[in-house]
Amino acid sequence: MILRVALPTPLFKLFDYRLPKGLRIQPRIGCRVRVPFGNREMIGVLVECAADSDYPIDKLKYALDVLDQQPALDEIQFYLAQWAANYYFYPLGEALNQALPTLLRKGEAAEFAHSTLWRATSGADISTLSKTAVRQREVLELLLRNPDGVSTDLMRVESLPVNLLKTLQDKGLAESFTHQPTPIHANDHETGDLLREAPLTLNTEQQQTVQRIQQKAGFNTLLLEGVTGSGKTEVYLQAIQQVLSQGKQALVLVPEIGLTPQTLVRFKSRFQVPIMALHSGLNDRQRLDAWLMARQGTARILIGTRSAIFTPMRNPGLIIIDEEHDLSFKQQDGFRYSARDLAVLRARKENIPLLLGSATPSLESLHNARTGRYQHLTLTQRAGNAKPPTFELMDIRGENLHSGLSDSLLQRIDKHLKNNTQVLIFLNRRGFSPSLICHQCGAVNECTRCDARMTLHRSPPHMHCHHCDRQTPIPKACHQCGSEDLRPSGAGTERTEDFLAHHFPKIPVLRIDRDSTSRKDAMKHLMEQIHTGKPCIMVGTQMLAKGHHFPMVTLVAVLDADSGLFSADFRGMEKTAQLILQVAGRAGRADHPGEVVLQTRHPEHPMLNALIREGYGAFADSELQMRSAAHLPPFSAHALVRAEAAQSGRAEAFLMDIRQQMESQILRTQGTHWSGPFPSQMEKRAGMYRAQLLLHSHQRADLHRLLTQVLGFLNQHTGRNRVRWSIDVDPLDSY
Repeated sequence: MILRVALPTPLFKLFDYRLPKGLRIQPRIGCRVRVPFGNREMIGVLVECAADSDYPIDKLKYALDVLDQQPALDEIQFYLAQWAANYYFYPLGEALNQALPTLLRKGEAAEFAHSTLWRATSGADISTLSKTAVRQREVLELLLRNPDGVSTDLMRVESLPVNLLKTLQDKGLAESFTHQPTPIHANDHETGDLLREAPLTLNTEQQQTVQRIQQKAGFNTLLLEGVTGSGKTEVYLQAIQQVLSQGKQALVLVPEIGLTPQTLVRFKSRFQVPIMALHSGLNDRQRLDAWLMARQGTARILIGTRSAIFTPMRNPGLIIIDEEHDLSFKQQDGFRYSARDLAVLRARKENIPLLLGSATPSLESLHNARTGRYQHLTLTQRAGNAKPPTFELMDIRGENLHSGLSDSLLQRIDKHLKNNTQVLIFLNRRGFSPSLICHQCGAVNECTRCDARMTLHRSPPHMHCHHCDRQTPIPKACHQCGSEDLRPSGAGTERTEDFLAHHFPKIPVLRIDRDSTSRKDAMKHLMEQIHTGKPCIMVGTQMLAKGHHFPMVTLVAVLDADSGLFSADFRGMEKTAQLILQVAGRAGRADHPGEVVLQTRHPEHPMLNALIREGYGAFADSELQMRSAAHLPPFSAHALVRAEAAQSGRAEAFLMDIRQQMESQILRTQGTHWSGPFPSQMEKRAGMYRAQLLLHSHQRADLHRLLTQVLGFLNQHTGRNRVRWSIDVDPLDSY
C-alpha cells in the first residue's frame, strides 16, 4: 500500500511513501504521518491510500510513523482546507498544516496534557464565602460547573487568578488531582440552566430578527444589517441560547484579538457553559486544549479570530461572523483565504445557519442579499432609548490646525467635557508625526527598505516604518544638506495626544493604538478606565471603531474625513464610508445624545453628503451601480498574480514572461481579461521590489480555468527560484 501524503512545502504536489515497517493496519485519511524528507523529518497529512505509484515501489521511502489512530483533521476540516487550497491556488500541504494547532504540526499527541487539575471538594458550598470575595466565588463557581476538573490553563483563559485555587484549598473548598480528560459522547448534553443572567428585553425589530433566525433550520446565510447600537450582540446571544438548548455548539468569529476579551466577558456573563477563546494571543498548549475541547464538544461556545474557522466542532449548530465587512477576515499574505467566505462553505457542508452581522455590510454581501443568495435582516433602530447621532461636516479650509484640531472643534470638545461626558478623537495615523522634514531643503526622512516615509515616534523616541517595521534613531541632521532644522510634519495619535493633554490639563487623555496596547492587559486597563464613565478624551486609530460600547461618549470627531476620498483603490470609497460610520457609531449609544463632527476640506463632496444625510444604504446603492457599469466586483471576479524580487525590475520581467505565455498559448474566453504587469502601489517594501498582474472575468469559473493554466506556467518558469510569487484570488487590498 502507498501512502500519498501532503507535506507543508511550497510544492503543488503530493508525496508517495510506503507503509511504516511493521504497520499492518490501513491508516485513515486525515491522520498525521511522520516521514523522511531529504535530510530531515516532516509531519504531513495523509490524503490518499493507493495501490500503486508513478515511481518504482522499491525507490520509495518508508514512512516513519502514523501519529494518529483517529484523523487529526475530521471530514469537515479536511474538506474545508482542501477546497480552500484549490480555490485560492495554495499548496495543499500548507493549507492542511494551517488547519492544525501548532503543537499538532510539530508532532505532539492530539490529546490533553497529563496535568494536575482542580475540583471542588465534596459538599463545597459557595455560600460559605463572603459576598465581598468576588473572585474566590467566581473560581469556586467554575469548579462547581466543571466537576471533572479545571486546569490552570483554563483558569488563565477564563482570566481568573490561579493563586486563588490554593486559597480555596486552605479553606477546604477545593482540591487538586492528577487526571487526563476523556472524550465525551454524543448524548452527553449539558444539563441544567444554560443562563447566568436573564436575556434583555428585545424591541420589535430584534424579536422579529431572532424569530427569523430560529425559523431557518438547516443551511441558510443570513445578513444582519443593523445600525450601530441597534443591539446586534443581544440578537447573537439569544440565537446562541436556542442552539445551546439543543445541545449544540456555536462558533463566533470577530475581526481582531482586541475584540475577543470584551466579547468573552459579554458571553460569560450571560451563559454558564464552557466558552473557549481561539486566537494567536494564546500559547500553543492553551490553543491545543481549547481546540480539543471544541472537538470533543465540551466547549459549547467558541470565540476566535480568522483562523478559528478551521476549528472542529462535535455538534455544530450556528456560525456567527461579527463585523463581516472587516478586511481582517481575509488573510493578506501566505494562505490568502477569506474566513467569511469559508464560513459560507462550512455552514453549507454542516447544514447549519450562518449569521453575518454588520452596520456597514460589504458590498459583496449586500449584493448577495439583494439577489436572493442571502436572507437580508435589518435593524434600523438603536436599542433602548438611544437616538442616532447628529452629523456635521466641519470645513477646515484655511483654518489654523493645532496638531490636527481646529479651533471650532476644540470649543466643541470643551463643551462636551463640561457636561461630564466623554469624547472620542479618531485619527488613523499612529506615531507623533507622519513624517520628519528638513526645513532648509525639504528632504523627507524615508525608509531605505520601502517606498514610504518613516513615522516619528516620541515614546520611546525613534523613527519607525509601519510597513516593514524598520526602526532607527531620530536623525540629528538632514541626510541631504546637513541642516539640523528638522521639523515634524502632520499629526499622528501621539502628537494629538500631547496637544490635548496640554490643552485640557485636568482631563485624562487616553491614546488607543497598536503602540499603546502592545503590552499585555494594556487594552484591558484602558477599557476599565473608560468604563468608569468619568470625563476623558480618547485618541485612537480604527481599533476604536470596531464593536466597542462607550455609553458616555457623546462627541466623536474624525480629524481627517478626506483620507480615503481620492484613493486609487476602487474599494477606497467603500472602506472610507464603513470606517466613518463605524467610528461615528460610538457616539450617543446610551441616554446621552451623540454628535459626530467630520473635519474636511471637501464639505461639498457627494459621497460624504450622501453618507451623512441618506445613510449607508443609499451610498451602497450608488456604489453598486457604479461597480456594475464598470464590471468591477461583485459583478466580476478578480485575481492578482503577485511577484517580488530583491532586484528592481526582475519581478515585473517575470510577470511579463507569464503574460506573453498566456497570450501565445491560451485561448482567451469571452469576458476574460488581463492587464499589467505593473508595479504595486508601494513598489518597494521590506527591501523587495513588487509587481502584479491582474486577471479578471465576468464568470468565476472562467477565471479559475485561466488561473489553473497560469499556475502551470508559474511552476515551470526557469526564473521561479529568483522571484517569490503568489496568487491572490478575490483580492481586497489596493491594486
